[in-house]
Amino acid sequence: MTRLVPGLDELPAASPPNRGWMVIFTDLVSLMLTFFVLMFSMSSVQIDRWKEMVDALSETLNPAREKVDPVPVASYNIATLSLKRAVNLDYLGAVLNDLMRQDEVLGQSRILGLEDRLIVALAGDAVFDPGEANLSERGRQALFVLGGVLRNVGNQIGVNGYTDSVPPGGAYVSNWELSLARAVTVANALKRSGYGEDIVTYGYADSRLKQLAGMPEEQRASLAGRVDIVIFPTVGD
Repeated sequence: MTRLVPGLDELPAASPPNRGWMVIFTDLVSLMLTFFVLMFSMSSVQIDRWKEMVDALSETLNPAREKVDPVPVASYNIATLSLKRAVNLDYLGAVLNDLMRQDEVLGQSRILGLEDRLIVALAGDAVFDPGEANLSERGRQALFVLGGVLRNVGNQIGVNGYTDSVPPGGAYVSNWELSLARAVTVANALKRSGYGEDIVTYGYADSRLKQLAGMPEEQRASLAGRVDIVIFPTVGD
């Protein structure tokens, strides 16, 4: 037979590779795995930390995960919080004027429109029991009707109570206490009728009697013990 490469048939045959190192490496990996499994079995897993790690890995390894938006449960998914708006005082005064003409008790009250507020002056003797801060039955009904209108507006409201100069009797030591108690009573009646904003109350006793000077005696006596519902042009807190 012709030899293409001289001396090639004279080379020694190649010996098979030695794979003994794989056995040693496998034993080493098995020992390390056994060691870590043993360490894990002897430790206690903190569930909260584990969940944090799982969540962090999930966000990192799967950033394109689809997020499911909650399906609206209402027919019209509009804001669930209803915010009232302040009503124009001129318009509100006209509405209250019509209302007061139709009510016997409210008809004895007066509406005063100022530049920065609207005042509804309730006659004290028509709304309260004499010398007391308890509403009469007619006064309770009248305030319920008035509160039915005011509960639909978001304007800030304050209530101021007044008295004449005659010392009160019964449970009240001073006119100041009586005037404040009447203001609080009217404010509570408006709240029960549905007005949802905070109401600021003040008691002025007989300190404003000079403002009624020059009026006829009957009118002056009626307004001396009045309770003013003061409506402001801004939204209540």
